[in-house]
Amino acid sequence: MPVTTAAYATDKLPGESADAVVIGGGAAGLNGALMLARSRRSVVVIDSGAPRNAPADGVHGLLGLDGTPPAELLQRGREEVRRYGGLVVTGEATCAAPAAPSAEGDLRFTVTLTDGSTLSARRLLIATGLRDVLPEVRGLAEHWGHGVVHCPYCHGWEVRDEPVGILAVGPASIHHALLFRQLTDDLIYFTRSTELDEDTRARFAARSIQVVDPPVEEVVTGEDGGIAGVRLSDGRLVSRRVIAVATTTQARTEGLDGLGLPMKDLPGGMGRRFASGMAGTTEVPGVWVAGNATDPTAQVGASAAAGALAGAHMNADLAAADTEAALAAAQRGSNPA
Repeated sequence: MPVTTAAYATDKLPGESADAVVIGGGAAGLNGALMLARSRRSVVVIDSGAPRNAPADGVHGLLGLDGTPPAELLQRGREEVRRYGGLVVTGEATCAAPAAPSAEGDLRFTVTLTDGSTLSARRLLIATGLRDVLPEVRGLAEHWGHGVVHCPYCHGWEVRDEPVGILAVGPASIHHALLFRQLTDDLIYFTRSTELDEDTRARFAARSIQVVDPPVEEVVTGEDGGIAGVRLSDGRLVSRRVIAVATTTQARTEGLDGLGLPMKDLPGGMGRRFASGMAGTTEVPGVWVAGNATDPTAQVGASAAAGALAGAHMNADLAAADTEAALAAAQRGSNPA
């Protein structure tokens, strides 16, 4: 359910190889680019303009910027990257793959965009984010990001004290319910044929969480355009104003198959992510990954921090490569053939 943001001015691709290309213009990608640009690295951000949080009214839990509209935050980020000489290009990568190394043996990658243009990079930062996959319940998707929420930390305060319904998708929904119970006294758990043992039912009862077992047919829209309730298979309408659902999260991998980046399944069948190590390193030399593409639970602040750490790590790797190249050149100069 990607939502495309408003168009913005795009930079031109450079004619020479960039130190780093960042695929993804969200919080992780832009903060990684900022760290690289501030280290005087040539960096290009490729931004599709479809951030995960585009439907949200504001970014929350981000110190000093709580409530900032997502589009405004990203606009500020692009301006900051450009302030230090970085480039931000509107587009999508259709292919990213290793290329022949430089004459000195340094890594090279080629990134191809949807318009057929290409650029070369010494290092890559993958910050493509993820897609939230909702359960197939009629009427659910149209309220995504407003009456339908997934994160108690991102949206919880805004829906406090509202009648909330949890649409269960599996074991993760049990934890979800306990978190949302902190925010409202009026909470109903729709099992949707998922298993709920007697011990969990007892815990829910102790917290005054009502359990509804009949299947859910649809989410009903009210006259005001918001959620009116949940229609069950027996015809009953259970009044609710907010629906919380733990989405299946899938890292955005389009155009990245050529890199051969390893993936990992999330527990409980809740999706897939790129595998990464310290500071976003991957098993593919020269490629880092940051943000929701590798950490689906990261909010904006955590994603930005991960991007910054990856950017710093990439700069250190480039500095080491520059030193090796300089040493080899110096040795050739002192020992002419």
